[in-house]
Amino acid sequence: MAAAHTAAAARQAAAAASASAAEACCIQHAVHHAHLAALLNPSPRSPPLPVPLRRRHLPLSRQAASRLAASFPPLPLLVSLLRALRLLESPPPRPFDALITSYASLPSRASLAAAALAFARSAGYAPSVPTYNAVLLALSDASLPSARRFLDSMLRDGVAPNVYTYNILVRALCGRGHREEALDIMRDMRGSGCAPNAVTYNTLVAAFCRAGEVDGAERLVRMMREGGVTPNLVTFNSVVNGLCKAGRMEDARKVFDEMVREGLAPDGVSYNTLVAGYCKDANLQEAFSVLGEMMRKGVSPDVVTFTSLIHAMCRGGNLERALELLKQMRERGIQMNEITFTALIDGFCKKGFLDDALLASKEMRECGIQPSLVCYNALINGYCIVGRMDEARELVCEMEAKGVKPDVVTYSTTLSAYCKSGDTDSAFQVNQKMLEKGVLPDAITYSSLIRGLCEEKRLNDAHVLFENMIKLGLLPDEFTYTSLIDGHCKEGNVEKALSLHDDMIKIGVLPDVVTYSVLINGLSKSARTKEAQRLLFKLYHEDPVPANIKYDALMHCCRKAEFKSVFALLKGFCMKGLMDEADKVFQTMLDRNWNLDESVYSVLIHGHCRGGNVMKALSFHKQMLQFGFSPNSTGTISLIRGLFEKGMIVEADQVTQQLLNCCSLADAEASKALIDLNLKEGNVDAVVDVLNDMARDGLLPSSR
Repeated sequence: MAAAHTAAAARQAAAAASASAAEACCIQHAVHHAHLAALLNPSPRSPPLPVPLRRRHLPLSRQAASRLAASFPPLPLLVSLLRALRLLESPPPRPFDALITSYASLPSRASLAAAALAFARSAGYAPSVPTYNAVLLALSDASLPSARRFLDSMLRDGVAPNVYTYNILVRALCGRGHREEALDIMRDMRGSGCAPNAVTYNTLVAAFCRAGEVDGAERLVRMMREGGVTPNLVTFNSVVNGLCKAGRMEDARKVFDEMVREGLAPDGVSYNTLVAGYCKDANLQEAFSVLGEMMRKGVSPDVVTFTSLIHAMCRGGNLERALELLKQMRERGIQMNEITFTALIDGFCKKGFLDDALLASKEMRECGIQPSLVCYNALINGYCIVGRMDEARELVCEMEAKGVKPDVVTYSTTLSAYCKSGDTDSAFQVNQKMLEKGVLPDAITYSSLIRGLCEEKRLNDAHVLFENMIKLGLLPDEFTYTSLIDGHCKEGNVEKALSLHDDMIKIGVLPDVVTYSVLINGLSKSARTKEAQRLLFKLYHEDPVPANIKYDALMHCCRKAEFKSVFALLKGFCMKGLMDEADKVFQTMLDRNWNLDESVYSVLIHGHCRGGNVMKALSFHKQMLQFGFSPNSTGTISLIRGLFEKGMIVEADQVTQQLLNCCSLADAEASKALIDLNLKEGNVDAVVDVLNDMARDGLLPSSR
């Protein structure tokens, strides 16, 4: 009896538990559907819905779907929606699309959106292509492999992707630098009968330009035209930007002009790109010319325009002009940004005007702009330049306190300043601190320390550091080698210096002009004049030759050199665009009373015209005539073209007539008449063509 009673009690308890569970389940669904009803019909006066969802709520609106997706996980919500749909006699064809799209738009919910789409398909509903695209977009931002698999599943399920589908993957691949894979996607598009559009091509063109592969970008533009897609402003702006970054300013201008010829009006981005390119190329005359052009066309310069020009002026040391631009900027009501302030601060610091830099820094903070790492580094460099090392250290502490982490530039700047001042102990303390902070020294750091040790004649310590640098995998540069070479030359150990020179060439580090200057000076002091001369004239054959030349040491060996050799050096500098050095060689020739001829002037005139300094070329032309030399074809034709391009028509006419006066009247009368006619019409190309033809026919005096 007791056992039977116990069993009955157990069955009764189980039944009660089952009833409670069922009731709880019903309550749970009731609460769940009440939540759904409240979200779908949020009016406080609305009565509770007796069924989970009414027909008037289906299909879900975007707003309602967004509220639901933000409040509920997909599975219970989708199950509830599916149950509600089964109560309807004629459910909508794509009831899940709004919910799937809403999940795809939520941060870090790409996988949930994909699961919701799979649920919809399993329930017998086919989501639309835009819904697939929304999930693909979310997946592409999260995981490229997942996005590729999702596209494959679309194709397997018989869903035909559209151009937007493919563009999503093209954009994602380009954004991660997978340009060749993006090209493959574009080929797949064509294979599926889906033609790429302007967005497809523009995405690829921009990616190739960002990677510095401008030739590839230009090939894509040709493909674009061949595919019947017309390049638009975005296309041209991308190509111009790529060419500017590659330093191909002549080509950039041609593409810009082509854009205008095709009827596209350049916008602020177009002009700003050209201005920045010319500023980077140090061709400020053209940069200001573009500024004038954009204003004439009704395109207002903005903070980007002025910042490029101000930065270029500061970099060139022309602070007065930079401040004029700043005044114009303020008159136009354009606010400076962090980059503008930093450019100005850096310009003041490099000139040693630290107080002005600090005032600019104060104004920047008052404008609510906090200094960046680059700005702090510029100020630290300013303190170091004027020798205020304690304040430089304080600024490093300040930037750390404000959460700006010092980088290798920060430490190398202070370290280098200590080395220059002869305080190598403090320099090594800075080196130790940067190591403790987890900032690894770079080649510049080591080179500065090596130079400091060499200045203190601690060559053994310098070589130990040099070996450590190599062991760490840091490649010494010409500055590192030159410091060691200079140290050994000062100690009179020219053999060791020459050995280091040979070592640097073996590992592929090319000596620069400073290296040769040091060696030439060391050889001269050791009375090894012939070797010094050979090194001097070796410069003519080296390519490239940097512009940072120690000229006095280089020209020291020219005292007994032949005119022919020095003229070769002059010509070499002109060919490489090193016109400051060429002018110094010319001045040396004048100081030594060497007999010059028109060939020297022709080389200088041609070189300055190529470098864009037409006024300097014109002054050499006038000087040549004053000394009784006749103008010749090579230099003078370059000068004529340069004068025309600068709008100096009167001067160009005068130089042309001076050149024509030197030719044979009998043979050149017709050519002269043709030139006069074209001069009156302002047709510079025709004038230059006729002059070139005359030069080829031997009617004009030529260079030697």
